[in-house]
Amino acid sequence: MLYRARAMLAALWGGLLVCVAAVAAPSAFAVLERAQAGKLVGRVFELDAQISLGLGLLLMMMERRLQRDTGGPVIAPNLWLPLAALICTAAGYYGIQPLMEAARAGQGSWSFGALHAVSSLFFGLKTLAVLVLAWRASRAPA
Repeated sequence: MLYRARAMLAALWGGLLVCVAAVAAPSAFAVLERAQAGKLVGRVFELDAQISLGLGLLLMMMERRLQRDTGGPVIAPNLWLPLAALICTAAGYYGIQPLMEAARAGQGSWSFGALHAVSSLFFGLKTLAVLVLAWRASRAPA
């Protein structure tokens, strides 16, 4: 049962990330003024970061339990993937976002565009890690 729960959570998390990147953010900028769209997308990414922290920790605990119960290695690839997603969340949202706000106000040495590119890279890596986790979890024994 824990295998199925892990696969379902990873798949839902991956779907959320794809939906944010492919649907929510582009749609906001398509129908709202740039400033309003930026605020809406900022809120969506804030919620995504909070959800990602919770799901990442939960999936890591589930994987640890599965490894302990089966006598597998202490650190398995399915443990590294949510950890990578957590690191990308922490760096991309909690690390880069305050710098983006400062750049928007004309402070700091990096431009908003450069910081946005770095933030997008972290989000993309996080999405990739979660989708690989979902794929690997779906192939685990039921």
